[in-house]
Amino acid sequence: MSLVEIENVHKSYGQLEVLRGVSLNIDEGEIVAVIGRSGSGKSTLLRCINGLEPIQSGTIRFDGEQVNAPKTNLRQLRQKVGIVFQSFNLFPHLTAERNITLGLTVVKKMPLPEAKEIARKVIVQVGLEDKLTAYPDMLSGGQQQRVAIARSLAMSPKLMLFDEITSALDPELIGEVLRVLADLAKDGMTMMLVTHEMGFARNVAHRLVFMHDGEIGEEGPARAVLDAPKTPELSSFLGSVLV
Repeated sequence: MSLVEIENVHKSYGQLEVLRGVSLNIDEGEIVAVIGRSGSGKSTLLRCINGLEPIQSGTIRFDGEQVNAPKTNLRQLRQKVGIVFQSFNLFPHLTAERNITLGLTVVKKMPLPEAKEIARKVIVQVGLEDKLTAYPDMLSGGQQQRVAIARSLAMSPKLMLFDEITSALDPELIGEVLRVLADLAKDGMTMMLVTHEMGFARNVAHRLVFMHDGEIGEEGPARAVLDAPKTPELSSFLGSVLV
């Protein structure tokens, strides 16, 4: 059984159909990169997996549990499915440490000393051990994004979703965030990421999914799909991002 099972999912905003019969499975330990033009449904798909967006039809299962079932406890589910967005969403009045421990103490009801121990471990994972007491405005964009990743890691998720997490960063800061993702990949974390970083997708992702007009246009081993696109839509898209 796959960790994530997406079957014939349809999602609309009013009259606009954003996902049109999407089916996709993700195995434990797999890294799936999702690419495509703006408006193709990439980010919406991630938010549906996490239960942040309801779907009109189809099924999404995570670890055997149906995400879109009425009785599903989404709060519990989200402890196992971390999601990191393009905007860092850190609390500006809290230190990096407290941003990380907040979910542990409030959601998991963990004692603060235990939560602080976890915060120390995950901040080392993202290479910011000297920034534990820093406030967000004392950190660069790349550092803030790494704290956001650490905050998700602290919850010990089985799946990490990344929604274009480097797109708001200056070019010199992108590398430091991608290095953290590469390290997570080496550690066996299951990841699904929406990205425009084709080099990263080629070198780190096991599988590439190209979305076009709310459907999966192509999918397969990352290098094979990037090196030999089968559809004119993917060829055109790669031509625009690889210039």
